[in-house]
Amino acid sequence: MDTAALLTSLGFTPAELTGGSLTVRSPIDGAEIARVHQTTAADMPALIARAQTAFRAWREVPAPRRGELVRLLGEELRAAKAELGALVTLEVGKITSEGLGEVQEMIDICDFAVGLSRQLYGLTIASERPGHRMMESWHPTGPCAVISAFNFPVAVWSWNAALALVCGDPVIWKPSEKTPLTAMATMKIFARALARFGDAPEGLAQLVVGGPDVGAALVASRDIPIVSATGSTRMGRAVGPKVAERFGRSILELGGNNAMIVAPSADLDMAVRAIVFSAVGTAGQRCTSLRRLIAHNSIRADLTAKLVKAYASLPVGDPRAATTLVGPLVDHAARDRMLAALEQAKAEGGTVHGGRTVTANVPQGGAYIEPAVAEMPAQTAIVREETFAPILYVLGYETLDEAIALQNDVPQGLSSCIFTLNLREAETFLSAAGSDCGIANVNIGPSGAEIGGAFGGEKETGGGRESGSDAWKSYMRRQTNTINYSAKLPLAQGVKFDF
Repeated sequence: MDTAALLTSLGFTPAELTGGSLTVRSPIDGAEIARVHQTTAADMPALIARAQTAFRAWREVPAPRRGELVRLLGEELRAAKAELGALVTLEVGKITSEGLGEVQEMIDICDFAVGLSRQLYGLTIASERPGHRMMESWHPTGPCAVISAFNFPVAVWSWNAALALVCGDPVIWKPSEKTPLTAMATMKIFARALARFGDAPEGLAQLVVGGPDVGAALVASRDIPIVSATGSTRMGRAVGPKVAERFGRSILELGGNNAMIVAPSADLDMAVRAIVFSAVGTAGQRCTSLRRLIAHNSIRADLTAKLVKAYASLPVGDPRAATTLVGPLVDHAARDRMLAALEQAKAEGGTVHGGRTVTANVPQGGAYIEPAVAEMPAQTAIVREETFAPILYVLGYETLDEAIALQNDVPQGLSSCIFTLNLREAETFLSAAGSDCGIANVNIGPSGAEIGGAFGGEKETGGGRESGSDAWKSYMRRQTNTINYSAKLPLAQGVKFDF
């Protein structure tokens, strides 16, 4: 399906794709796809007010009924999976299976949230006072802003929106300026679910397309009690304090400098498969991409040789081709940052394999580059940085304590893993003395999380949690209730106050 037919199948009109001030280009070949209209800062007060009005109505709707809307969204996403997945590929450069996989994530979180809508449980708590009962209740908080990045242009919105909606919160979405079309298409799909639902308030889910001024309006507004922001640590440093200053709640999903420890007992063939996908999937542009490989010195040379051989066989090219495993970086600036990082790695004593710009047998105009393996003498300055590109730094270790210390000695704390068949090593890695990341895996790579678990990390990753487990609590406010069903009024802690 060509680009025009794809956009038409997703419901776009010529007026939506032309005449705007924001140019959208495909990373595949740099071609212009559309010129879309942007939201301005002057538009924001009315949008936020509409969300507040929607909140006052939506919070009164029973949670299982709110879940019905999300169920319908899941059905509409299933019907549009092929087309929306193809648009993710076109606008982000992901290979076809990854574009489809991202939409499947949206479907999965809808399924999760539908069940959640009947499980927003509070606790019953023992009271020290006779004839009293204590409990906690969970209530909707208010409009939630979702600021998403280019690399997962639709899944991140769904992680937040599906939970926020069943929790009673309207959503205002600001996507990356690089990926407005996937967001617009998602809103069209959501509109079909709304039409089937029948009586949802206007403004329940809104989209704003624009630059930093639009995001700043969401971050600054006291009428937006929750701001979920996914992106760089630099972005989080700007968003977090501003939300905290007004006593709002931020859910920050920021950088990741994820490592894999490979122990002497590891299944090396399985480790190689995990390393290659984790390091080069989405052209290394996942927040959970594998960036550091910490291999025991007894197997380091053998493992590195296997990886260099595997990397040399990876097909780089048009992500729409069935045989392609590595598509383009999002733009030429990303490629330039990768090349600069590799030069710095060499200057710091590294030996680089791969990492050359690819110009043959790829669409012209895209930023295609070979994934790189960089053997490093130590965890140098460039290794401790996150370069959003397919660079894998290889380090060695002697003891498990040394490996864990290396893994934890970076500012970020998102995802981590160990490959070992030694039970003691695996359990140590998962213990309080092990990985300091929000995600820690055994015999599986750090990239590609399921929606059933809470997603997020520590340190400069921001501390936020999205998706599964009890991440829903971030979208609700907790209330402690005490009910006196006796005829007396005893005070807590034995306090006497008779008059």
